[in-house]
Amino acid sequence: MFSVNNLTDNANLEVISKLGNFKVLEHQKDLSVDPMSAQTFYFAQKMNIRKRQVLIELNGNSATVQSGAMQWSIGSVAAGTGVKGIGDFFGKAISSKVTKESTIKPTYSGNGLVMLEPTYKHILLIDVSKWGSIVLEDGLFLACDSSLTLKTVMRSSISSAALGNEGLFNLSLEGSGVAALESPVAADELVEFTLNGDELKIDGNMAIAWSNSLNFTVEKSSKSLLGSAVNGEGLVNVYRGTGKVLMAPTV
Repeated sequence: MFSVNNLTDNANLEVISKLGNFKVLEHQKDLSVDPMSAQTFYFAQKMNIRKRQVLIELNGNSATVQSGAMQWSIGSVAAGTGVKGIGDFFGKAISSKVTKESTIKPTYSGNGLVMLEPTYKHILLIDVSKWGSIVLEDGLFLACDSSLTLKTVMRSSISSAALGNEGLFNLSLEGSGVAALESPVAADELVEFTLNGDELKIDGNMAIAWSNSLNFTVEKSSKSLLGSAVNGEGLVNVYRGTGKVLMAPTV
């Protein structure tokens, strides 16, 4: 048995969200600062720039974590590579090259706690089952239940990568479980669109996640080149079909 003091009972640490076995802890203030940086940290805290960490509770289950993200673990927790053989390793290595994700995402299983490294980014806890299969922009993945399947998916057309200034491949999560994502903006600023046989057009790559069921292309904002020039929009990202899109409008 183990106990941890000055963690969840710390007045400076607040649990700001929780879902499944995941909790997001936020440091309300940076307490260990020197006189030269105190003013900077004071105003940073006032603007909601705070360190956040993910605490994962393991009760016989397992979690997959971004490489290098684990800060500490306690209890009967075993670490693994998540690689099922040499073929799986080479497959993950190829996927890492095209998605800019790490080749090995370690898994932690057993009974205990796993704490991830602090980050100033905003952390989103997502129930992947509500998305069916969710596609992520590069750099969003932080951790997830190992019950989820991580795949590399290709954009529906080369134009969506070349014209949209995007990569051709993305990481997707599929199945039932919770994922922790590092968002560039706070959850309160995110806009979630739900499409039912409809289409969404976004000027720029502000979508940070979308359902894999959607068809994603890059098109002229108007049917004619003249119309696109006149309205000043040019090319837009278009999502068609049935599913969801999560957009960060203030990035």
